Amino acid sequence: MNFLCLIEAKREGKIIAPEQIQEFIREFTAGKIPEYQMAALLMAIYFRGLNSAETTALTLAMRDSGDVLKFPKDKRPLVDKHSTGGIGDKVSLPLAPLLACLGFRVPMVSGRGLGITGGTLDKLDAIPGFQTLLPAAQIIRQVQSIGCVICGQTERMVPADKKIYALRDASGTVPSIPLIVASILSKKLAENLDALVLDVKFGGAAFMPTRAAARKLAQAMVALGNQCGTDTRAMLTAMNSPVGRSAGNWLEVKESVACLEIAKPDKPANAPDLRQLVVESAAQLLVQTQKAPILAVARRQAEDCLNTGAPRKKWDEMMAAQGADLKAFQQKMSCDSTAQVVVEVKAGTAGFVSRCDARIIGEVIRDLGGGRLTKESVIDYDVGVDLLSKPGERVQKSGTLCRLHAADASSAKAALVRLQSAFEISSRRPLSTPLIAELVSGQVSRPRRT
Repeated sequence: MNFLCLIEAKREGKIIAPEQIQEFIREFTAGKIPEYQMAALLMAIYFRGLNSAETTALTLAMRDSGDVLKFPKDKRPLVDKHSTGGIGDKVSLPLAPLLACLGFRVPMVSGRGLGITGGTLDKLDAIPGFQTLLPAAQIIRQVQSIGCVICGQTERMVPADKKIYALRDASGTVPSIPLIVASILSKKLAENLDALVLDVKFGGAAFMPTRAAARKLAQAMVALGNQCGTDTRAMLTAMNSPVGRSAGNWLEVKESVACLEIAKPDKPANAPDLRQLVVESAAQLLVQTQKAPILAVARRQAEDCLNTGAPRKKWDEMMAAQGADLKAFQQKMSCDSTAQVVVEVKAGTAGFVSRCDARIIGEVIRDLGGGRLTKESVIDYDVGVDLLSKPGERVQKSGTLCRLHAADASSAKAALVRLQSAFEISSRRPLSTPLIAELVSGQVSRPRRT
Protein backbone atom coordinates (compact mmCIF):
# COMPACT_ATOMS: atom_id res chain seq x y z
CA MET A 1 0.00 0.00 0.00
CA ASN A 2 1.01 3.64 -0.49
CA PHE A 3 1.30 4.60 3.17
CA LEU A 4 2.72 8.04 2.38
CA CYS A 5 -0.59 8.98 0.74
CA LEU A 6 -2.40 8.11 3.99
CA ILE A 7 -0.01 10.27 6.03
CA GLU A 8 -0.58 13.17 3.63
CA ALA A 9 -4.36 12.63 3.64
CA LYS A 10 -4.58 12.72 7.41
CA ARG A 11 -2.17 15.66 7.52
CA GLU A 12 -4.72 17.53 5.39
CA GLY A 13 -7.59 16.45 7.65
CA LYS A 14 -9.13 13.91 5.29
CA ILE A 15 -11.00 10.79 6.44
CA ILE A 16 -9.33 7.39 6.12
CA ALA A 17 -11.63 4.55 5.08
CA PRO A 18 -12.07 1.53 7.42
CA GLU A 19 -10.54 -0.86 4.89
CA GLN A 20 -7.48 1.39 4.60
CA ILE A 21 -7.12 1.41 8.38
CA GLN A 22 -7.40 -2.37 8.51
CA GLU A 23 -4.76 -2.68 5.78
CA PHE A 24 -2.19 -0.35 7.33
CA ILE A 25 -2.57 -1.97 10.75
CA ARG A 26 -2.03 -5.36 9.12
CA GLU A 27 1.01 -4.08 7.19
CA PHE A 28 2.55 -2.31 10.20
CA THR A 29 2.09 -5.38 12.41
CA ALA A 30 3.84 -7.47 9.76
CA GLY A 31 6.79 -5.06 9.72
CA LYS A 32 6.11 -3.73 6.22
CA ILE A 33 5.67 -0.10 7.33
CA PRO A 34 8.69 1.53 9.03
CA GLU A 35 8.30 3.03 12.49
CA TYR A 36 9.26 6.53 11.32
CA GLN A 37 6.30 6.57 8.92
CA MET A 38 3.89 5.27 11.56
CA ALA A 39 5.18 7.96 13.95
CA ALA A 40 4.40 10.56 11.27
CA LEU A 41 0.84 9.25 10.94
CA LEU A 42 0.41 9.27 14.73
CA MET A 43 1.46 12.93 14.77
CA ALA A 44 -1.00 13.72 11.97
CA ILE A 45 -3.75 11.97 13.97
CA TYR A 46 -2.70 13.92 17.08
CA PHE A 47 -3.30 17.22 15.27
CA ARG A 48 -6.17 16.27 12.94
CA GLY A 49 -7.97 13.62 15.01
CA LEU A 50 -10.15 10.71 13.90
CA ASN A 51 -13.92 10.67 13.62
CA SER A 52 -15.99 8.01 15.42
CA ALA A 53 -16.01 5.65 12.42
CA GLU A 54 -12.23 5.91 12.03
CA THR A 55 -11.71 5.37 15.77
CA THR A 56 -13.95 2.29 15.74
CA ALA A 57 -12.15 0.90 12.70
CA LEU A 58 -8.74 1.50 14.29
CA THR A 59 -9.79 -0.13 17.59
CA LEU A 60 -11.20 -3.24 15.95
CA ALA A 61 -8.29 -3.55 13.51
CA MET A 62 -5.87 -3.42 16.43
CA ARG A 63 -7.93 -5.95 18.41
CA ASP A 64 -7.99 -8.30 15.44
CA SER A 65 -4.25 -7.93 14.75
CA GLY A 66 -3.67 -10.97 16.99
CA ASP A 67 -5.31 -13.52 19.25
CA VAL A 68 -8.36 -12.94 21.45
CA LEU A 69 -8.56 -14.65 24.84
CA LYS A 70 -11.26 -17.33 24.96
CA PHE A 71 -12.40 -18.54 28.37
CA PRO A 72 -14.58 -21.57 29.19
CA LYS A 73 -18.15 -20.99 30.30
CA ASP A 74 -18.28 -20.06 33.98
CA LYS A 75 -20.81 -18.44 36.31
CA ARG A 76 -18.13 -15.91 37.35
CA PRO A 77 -18.29 -12.80 35.12
CA LEU A 78 -15.15 -11.68 33.27
CA VAL A 79 -14.36 -8.12 34.33
CA ASP A 80 -11.52 -5.63 34.28
CA LYS A 81 -10.63 -2.06 35.13
CA HIS A 82 -8.40 0.40 33.31
CA SER A 83 -7.03 3.80 34.30
CA THR A 84 -5.86 6.45 31.85
CA GLY A 85 -2.88 6.92 34.14
CA GLY A 86 -1.67 9.15 36.90
CA ILE A 87 0.98 9.62 39.55
CA GLY A 88 0.83 7.03 42.33
CA ASP A 89 -2.09 5.29 40.59
CA LYS A 90 -1.65 1.77 41.92
CA VAL A 91 -5.36 0.84 42.10
CA SER A 92 -5.06 -2.20 39.81
CA LEU A 93 -2.72 -4.03 42.17
CA PRO A 94 -5.08 -4.38 45.16
CA LEU A 95 -8.20 -4.37 42.98
CA ALA A 96 -7.47 -7.58 41.03
CA PRO A 97 -7.30 -9.87 44.10
CA LEU A 98 -10.30 -8.12 45.65
CA LEU A 99 -12.38 -8.75 42.53
CA ALA A 100 -11.32 -12.41 42.47
CA CYS A 101 -12.53 -12.75 46.07
CA LEU A 102 -15.84 -11.11 45.11
CA GLY A 103 -16.56 -13.88 42.61
CA PHE A 104 -15.17 -12.41 39.40
CA ARG A 105 -12.64 -13.61 36.87
CA VAL A 106 -10.08 -10.87 36.17
CA PRO A 107 -7.83 -11.17 33.08
CA MET A 108 -6.10 -7.83 33.73
CA VAL A 109 -3.88 -7.12 30.73
CA SER A 110 -1.90 -4.01 31.61
CA GLY A 111 0.75 -1.75 30.14
CA ARG A 112 3.95 0.06 30.99
CA GLY A 113 4.41 3.72 31.86
CA LEU A 114 3.64 6.45 29.35
CA GLY A 115 5.17 9.90 29.81
CA ILE A 116 5.31 10.71 33.52
CA THR A 117 2.59 8.21 34.44
CA GLY A 118 3.58 4.96 36.07
CA GLY A 119 2.76 1.63 34.43
CA THR A 120 1.23 -1.34 36.23
CA LEU A 121 3.75 -3.74 34.68
CA ASP A 122 6.68 -1.58 35.77
CA LYS A 123 5.41 -1.77 39.35
CA LEU A 124 5.08 -5.55 39.17
CA ASP A 125 8.59 -5.86 37.69
CA ALA A 126 9.85 -4.48 41.02
CA ILE A 127 8.72 -7.74 42.70
CA PRO A 128 11.52 -10.37 42.76
CA GLY A 129 10.78 -13.08 40.21
CA PHE A 130 7.31 -11.83 39.20
CA GLN A 131 6.55 -12.72 35.58
CA THR A 132 4.38 -10.31 33.61
CA LEU A 133 4.85 -11.88 30.19
CA LEU A 134 2.69 -15.00 30.10
CA PRO A 135 1.42 -17.19 27.26
CA ALA A 136 -2.31 -17.05 26.59
CA ALA A 137 -2.83 -20.61 27.87
CA GLN A 138 -1.33 -19.69 31.25
CA ILE A 139 -3.43 -16.51 31.47
CA ILE A 140 -6.60 -18.52 30.92
CA ARG A 141 -5.53 -21.31 33.27
CA GLN A 142 -4.61 -18.88 36.06
CA VAL A 143 -7.80 -16.87 35.72
CA GLN A 144 -9.86 -20.05 35.88
CA SER A 145 -7.97 -21.47 38.87
CA ILE A 146 -7.32 -18.49 41.17
CA GLY A 147 -9.54 -15.84 39.63
CA CYS A 148 -7.05 -13.16 38.59
CA VAL A 149 -3.93 -12.35 36.65
CA ILE A 150 -2.10 -9.08 36.01
CA CYS A 151 0.14 -9.36 32.97
CA GLY A 152 1.21 -7.78 29.73
CA GLN A 153 0.07 -8.54 26.24
CA THR A 154 1.26 -11.81 24.79
CA GLU A 155 3.28 -11.64 21.58
CA ARG A 156 0.16 -12.69 19.70
CA MET A 157 -2.34 -10.51 21.60
CA VAL A 158 -3.03 -7.08 20.05
CA PRO A 159 0.52 -6.85 18.63
CA ALA A 160 -0.39 -3.69 16.71
CA ASP A 161 -1.09 -1.83 19.95
CA LYS A 162 2.13 -3.06 21.52
CA LYS A 163 4.15 -1.50 18.69
CA ILE A 164 2.09 1.69 18.48
CA TYR A 165 2.02 2.10 22.29
CA ALA A 166 5.83 2.41 22.39
CA LEU A 167 5.85 4.84 19.46
CA ARG A 168 3.24 7.10 21.08
CA ASP A 169 5.42 7.50 24.15
CA ALA A 170 8.50 8.33 22.07
CA SER A 171 6.74 10.62 19.57
CA GLY A 172 4.82 12.92 21.93
CA THR A 173 1.39 11.73 20.79
CA VAL A 174 0.20 10.18 24.06
CA PRO A 175 -2.69 12.65 24.78
CA SER A 176 -4.60 11.99 21.51
CA ILE A 177 -8.18 10.92 22.38
CA PRO A 178 -8.70 8.52 19.43
CA LEU A 179 -5.31 6.90 20.03
CA ILE A 180 -6.08 6.49 23.73
CA VAL A 181 -9.49 4.99 22.94
CA ALA A 182 -8.07 2.56 20.39
CA SER A 183 -5.18 1.52 22.62
CA ILE A 184 -7.24 0.87 25.73
CA LEU A 185 -10.27 -0.75 24.13
CA SER A 186 -8.38 -2.92 21.65
CA LYS A 187 -6.70 -4.66 24.60
CA LYS A 188 -9.83 -4.82 26.73
CA LEU A 189 -12.02 -6.13 23.90
CA ALA A 190 -9.40 -8.81 23.26
CA GLU A 191 -10.02 -10.04 26.83
CA ASN A 192 -13.64 -10.87 25.89
CA LEU A 193 -15.02 -9.14 28.98
CA ASP A 194 -18.55 -9.02 30.34
CA ALA A 195 -17.95 -5.68 32.08
CA LEU A 196 -15.31 -2.96 32.18
CA VAL A 197 -14.90 0.06 34.44
CA LEU A 198 -12.65 2.92 33.34
CA ASP A 199 -10.95 5.47 35.58
CA VAL A 200 -10.49 8.57 33.43
CA LYS A 201 -8.20 11.09 35.08
CA PHE A 202 -8.25 14.86 34.68
CA GLY A 203 -6.08 17.61 36.12
CA GLY A 204 -2.51 18.80 36.21
CA ALA A 205 -0.87 15.36 35.94
CA ALA A 206 -3.41 13.69 33.64
CA PHE A 207 -3.44 13.33 29.87
CA MET A 208 -6.78 15.15 29.99
CA PRO A 209 -6.17 18.53 31.68
CA THR A 210 -9.82 19.43 32.28
CA ARG A 211 -12.95 17.63 33.42
CA ALA A 212 -14.60 18.49 30.10
CA ALA A 213 -11.77 16.86 28.15
CA ALA A 214 -11.92 13.79 30.42
CA ARG A 215 -15.67 13.57 29.90
CA LYS A 216 -15.17 13.65 26.13
CA LEU A 217 -12.67 10.80 26.34
CA ALA A 218 -14.86 8.81 28.75
CA GLN A 219 -17.93 9.20 26.56
CA ALA A 220 -15.98 8.01 23.51
CA MET A 221 -14.69 4.90 25.30
CA VAL A 222 -17.99 4.07 26.99
CA ALA A 223 -19.92 4.41 23.73
CA LEU A 224 -17.48 2.23 21.78
CA GLY A 225 -17.15 -0.37 24.56
CA ASN A 226 -20.90 -0.77 24.81
CA GLN A 227 -21.26 -0.77 21.03
CA CYS A 228 -18.87 -3.73 20.95
CA GLY A 229 -20.93 -5.64 23.53
CA THR A 230 -18.94 -5.04 26.75
CA ASP A 231 -20.87 -3.32 29.55
CA THR A 232 -18.68 -0.25 30.02
CA ARG A 233 -18.81 2.73 32.33
CA ALA A 234 -16.29 5.34 33.43
CA MET A 235 -15.47 7.35 36.54
CA LEU A 236 -13.96 10.81 36.13
CA THR A 237 -11.39 11.30 38.89
CA ALA A 238 -9.10 14.16 39.84
CA MET A 239 -5.35 13.85 39.25
CA ASN A 240 -3.80 17.01 40.68
CA SER A 241 -2.27 15.20 43.66
CA PRO A 242 -0.82 11.68 43.61
CA VAL A 243 -3.04 8.74 44.55
CA GLY A 244 -2.08 7.52 48.00
CA ARG A 245 1.10 8.54 49.82
CA SER A 246 3.69 7.04 47.52
CA ALA A 247 4.81 7.26 43.90
CA GLY A 248 7.53 5.14 42.33
CA ASN A 249 7.39 1.50 41.32
CA TRP A 250 8.48 -0.46 44.41
CA LEU A 251 7.08 2.08 46.86
CA GLU A 252 3.67 1.71 45.20
CA VAL A 253 3.82 -2.07 45.50
CA LYS A 254 4.40 -1.66 49.26
CA GLU A 255 1.43 0.68 49.55
CA SER A 256 -0.77 -1.65 47.50
CA VAL A 257 -0.08 -4.52 49.88
CA ALA A 258 -0.83 -2.24 52.85
CA CYS A 259 -4.18 -1.42 51.21
CA LEU A 260 -5.05 -5.13 51.34
CA GLU A 261 -4.36 -5.37 55.05
CA ILE A 262 -7.42 -5.49 57.32
CA ALA A 263 -8.45 -2.00 58.44
CA LYS A 264 -9.06 -1.58 62.17
CA PRO A 265 -10.92 1.15 64.09
CA ASP A 266 -7.70 2.20 65.84
CA LYS A 267 -5.71 1.96 62.61
CA PRO A 268 -7.65 3.40 59.64
CA ALA A 269 -6.36 3.20 56.08
CA ASN A 270 -3.20 5.26 55.67
CA ALA A 271 -4.19 6.12 52.08
CA PRO A 272 -7.98 6.63 52.16
CA ASP A 273 -8.09 7.93 48.57
CA LEU A 274 -6.48 4.73 47.29
CA ARG A 275 -8.89 2.57 49.25
CA GLN A 276 -11.84 4.65 48.00
CA LEU A 277 -10.86 4.11 44.36
CA VAL A 278 -10.34 0.38 44.90
CA VAL A 279 -13.71 -0.01 46.63
CA GLU A 280 -15.55 2.17 44.11
CA SER A 281 -14.12 0.32 41.11
CA ALA A 282 -15.23 -2.98 42.61
CA ALA A 283 -18.65 -1.56 43.48
CA GLN A 284 -19.25 -0.36 39.93
CA LEU A 285 -18.48 -3.82 38.54
CA LEU A 286 -20.72 -5.49 41.14
CA VAL A 287 -23.63 -3.34 39.94
CA GLN A 288 -22.76 -3.69 36.24
CA THR A 289 -22.88 -7.49 36.52
CA GLN A 290 -26.02 -7.52 38.73
CA LYS A 291 -24.09 -9.00 41.66
CA ALA A 292 -25.36 -6.03 43.72
CA PRO A 293 -28.59 -4.05 43.27
CA ILE A 294 -27.24 -0.55 44.02
CA LEU A 295 -23.88 1.11 44.63
CA ALA A 296 -24.41 1.57 48.38
CA VAL A 297 -24.83 -2.19 48.82
CA ALA A 298 -21.94 -2.89 46.45
CA ARG A 299 -19.58 -0.63 48.40
CA ARG A 300 -20.40 -2.46 51.62
CA GLN A 301 -19.76 -5.79 49.90
CA ALA A 302 -16.35 -4.61 48.69
CA GLU A 303 -15.38 -3.13 52.08
CA ASP A 304 -16.50 -6.25 53.93
CA CYS A 305 -14.51 -8.45 51.57
CA LEU A 306 -11.36 -6.34 52.04
CA ASN A 307 -11.73 -6.64 55.79
CA THR A 308 -11.82 -10.44 55.72
CA GLY A 309 -8.16 -10.52 54.72
CA ALA A 310 -8.97 -12.88 51.83
CA PRO A 311 -7.76 -10.45 49.11
CA ARG A 312 -4.38 -10.19 50.87
CA LYS A 313 -4.04 -13.99 50.70
CA LYS A 314 -5.22 -13.93 47.08
CA TRP A 315 -2.44 -11.44 46.30
CA ASP A 316 0.16 -13.93 47.55
CA GLU A 317 -1.54 -16.68 45.55
CA MET A 318 -1.37 -14.56 42.39
CA MET A 319 2.29 -13.70 43.00
CA ALA A 320 3.20 -17.36 43.49
CA ALA A 321 1.32 -18.35 40.33
CA GLN A 322 3.34 -15.78 38.36
CA GLY A 323 6.72 -16.93 39.64
CA ALA A 324 7.40 -14.41 42.41
CA ASP A 325 9.92 -15.33 45.09
CA LEU A 326 7.69 -14.87 48.15
CA LYS A 327 10.58 -15.08 50.62
CA ALA A 328 12.57 -12.42 48.76
CA PHE A 329 9.39 -10.34 48.45
CA GLN A 330 8.80 -10.40 52.20
CA GLN A 331 12.43 -9.51 52.87
CA LYS A 332 12.15 -6.57 50.50
CA MET A 333 8.85 -5.52 52.10
CA SER A 334 10.56 -5.42 55.50
CA CYS A 335 13.10 -2.84 54.29
CA ASP A 336 12.27 0.77 55.04
CA SER A 337 13.85 1.72 51.72
CA THR A 338 15.62 -0.13 48.92
CA ALA A 339 17.14 3.03 47.42
CA GLN A 340 20.71 4.13 48.12
CA VAL A 341 19.76 7.61 49.37
CA VAL A 342 16.72 8.70 51.38
CA VAL A 343 16.10 12.39 52.11
CA GLU A 344 13.13 14.09 53.79
CA VAL A 345 11.54 17.16 52.23
CA LYS A 346 10.73 19.57 55.06
CA ALA A 347 8.03 22.24 55.35
CA GLY A 348 9.36 25.78 55.61
CA THR A 349 6.41 26.94 57.66
CA ALA A 350 3.48 25.55 59.63
CA GLY A 351 0.02 25.43 58.12
CA PHE A 352 -2.16 23.36 55.81
CA VAL A 353 -0.97 21.71 52.62
CA SER A 354 -2.85 23.50 49.86
CA ARG A 355 -0.99 21.97 46.90
CA CYS A 356 0.84 18.70 46.32
CA ASP A 357 1.58 18.93 42.59
CA ALA A 358 1.40 15.48 41.02
CA ARG A 359 2.94 16.65 37.75
CA ILE A 360 6.11 17.94 39.39
CA ILE A 361 6.36 14.78 41.49
CA GLY A 362 5.88 12.60 38.41
CA GLU A 363 8.53 14.50 36.46
CA VAL A 364 10.99 14.20 39.35
CA ILE A 365 10.46 10.43 39.59
CA ARG A 366 10.84 10.01 35.83
CA ASP A 367 14.08 11.99 35.85
CA LEU A 368 15.40 9.98 38.81
CA GLY A 369 15.07 6.91 36.58
CA GLY A 370 11.65 5.72 37.71
CA GLY A 371 10.06 6.40 34.30
CA ARG A 372 10.97 6.47 30.61
CA LEU A 373 12.35 9.27 28.46
CA THR A 374 12.64 6.88 25.48
CA LYS A 375 11.21 3.43 24.82
CA GLU A 376 14.69 1.95 25.49
CA SER A 377 15.02 3.59 28.93
CA VAL A 378 15.98 1.26 31.80
CA ILE A 379 13.78 1.65 34.89
CA ASP A 380 15.13 2.10 38.42
CA TYR A 381 12.38 0.44 40.43
CA ASP A 382 13.56 1.70 43.82
CA VAL A 383 13.41 5.48 43.32
CA GLY A 384 10.36 7.57 44.18
CA VAL A 385 8.65 9.44 47.00
CA ASP A 386 6.61 8.30 49.99
CA LEU A 387 5.10 9.68 53.19
CA LEU A 388 3.37 12.31 51.04
CA SER A 389 1.42 15.00 52.88
CA LYS A 390 -1.85 15.57 51.03
CA PRO A 391 -3.90 18.75 50.49
CA GLY A 392 -5.93 19.65 53.56
CA GLU A 393 -3.51 18.06 56.02
CA ARG A 394 -1.78 20.12 58.67
CA VAL A 395 2.02 20.20 58.86
CA GLN A 396 4.36 21.75 61.39
CA LYS A 397 7.38 23.88 60.52
CA SER A 398 10.18 21.49 59.54
CA GLY A 399 7.61 18.70 59.38
CA THR A 400 7.93 16.09 56.63
CA LEU A 401 6.19 16.90 53.36
CA CYS A 402 7.47 13.73 51.73
CA ARG A 403 10.47 11.45 51.63
CA LEU A 404 12.68 11.16 48.55
CA HIS A 405 14.29 7.86 47.50
CA ALA A 406 17.16 8.28 45.01
CA ALA A 407 20.03 6.30 43.52
CA ASP A 408 22.77 8.71 44.58
CA ALA A 409 23.41 11.94 46.47
CA SER A 410 23.77 14.17 43.42
CA SER A 411 20.45 13.17 41.88
CA ALA A 412 18.80 13.48 45.30
CA LYS A 413 20.13 17.02 45.71
CA ALA A 414 18.74 18.13 42.34
CA ALA A 415 15.39 16.46 42.96
CA LEU A 416 15.04 17.96 46.43
CA VAL A 417 14.77 21.52 45.12
CA ARG A 418 12.14 20.52 42.56
CA LEU A 419 10.10 18.60 45.13
CA GLN A 420 10.02 21.63 47.43
CA SER A 421 8.26 23.53 44.63
CA ALA A 422 5.55 20.84 44.41
CA PHE A 423 4.12 21.88 47.78
CA GLU A 424 2.35 25.00 49.00
CA ILE A 425 1.41 25.71 52.60
CA SER A 426 -1.53 27.97 53.53
CA SER A 427 -2.74 29.39 56.81
CA ARG A 428 -6.25 28.08 56.13
CA ARG A 429 -7.37 24.58 55.26
CA PRO A 430 -8.27 24.45 51.54
CA LEU A 431 -11.73 23.45 50.43
CA SER A 432 -11.98 19.74 49.73
CA THR A 433 -13.13 18.49 46.34
CA PRO A 434 -14.61 15.08 45.50
CA LEU A 435 -12.10 12.50 44.32
CA ILE A 436 -14.68 10.99 41.96
CA ALA A 437 -16.29 13.85 40.08
CA GLU A 438 -18.65 12.10 37.69
CA LEU A 439 -19.88 8.77 36.31
CA VAL A 440 -20.39 8.11 32.60
CA SER A 441 -22.43 5.06 31.60
CA GLY A 442 -24.21 3.74 28.53
CA GLN A 443 -26.23 0.91 27.05
CA VAL A 444 -24.80 -2.31 25.65
CA SER A 445 -26.00 -2.54 22.07
CA ARG A 446 -25.09 -6.06 20.97
CA PRO A 447 -23.66 -9.37 22.25
CA ARG A 448 -19.96 -9.47 22.96
CA ARG A 449 -17.51 -11.08 20.54
CA THR A 450 -16.66 -14.73 21.24
